[in-house]
Amino acid sequence: MNDADFHVAVGDSIHFSKTVSESDVYLFAGITGDLSDVHCNAEYMSKSAFGQRIAHGVLCMGFMSTASTVMYTPHVDKYVGLTPVSQGYDSVRFMAPVFFGDTVTIAYTIDKLEGTKRRALAAVVATNQRGETVARATHVMRWVPVQVSEAA
Repeated sequence: MNDADFHVAVGDSIHFSKTVSESDVYLFAGITGDLSDVHCNAEYMSKSAFGQRIAHGVLCMGFMSTASTVMYTPHVDKYVGLTPVSQGYDSVRFMAPVFFGDTVTIAYTIDKLEGTKRRALAAVVATNQRGETVARATHVMRWVPVQVSEAA
């Protein structure tokens, strides 16, 4: 695979924003089973250093995943015989809390294309409405072969 086959270039960037609601956090807690007081007990968290409940860090990572979809989906039909699949996130750090009502913006920027490995590395940075970085990671996207079945 050469750089042109990725249909994205180093430096390409997209942004995705989402305001985190109470229902987002409770639905995520229910799906994952993570009903920690940190996320679901307002009284408990009112006495904490944060003063209020915080969203799950991995909910923020879900927004990072959405940003990768926004970056690559417009090109999916161009990847003949290949499809981009997330290999995961390296160096994930949660640097500040995300509170209910915060608007999180994900900046997803292509950092490196590795043609021989059929993968792209992207810097992913999540900030809140105050411009504070709340999370960051390196996303690894890999292109894997897809078998195309013939119509019967």
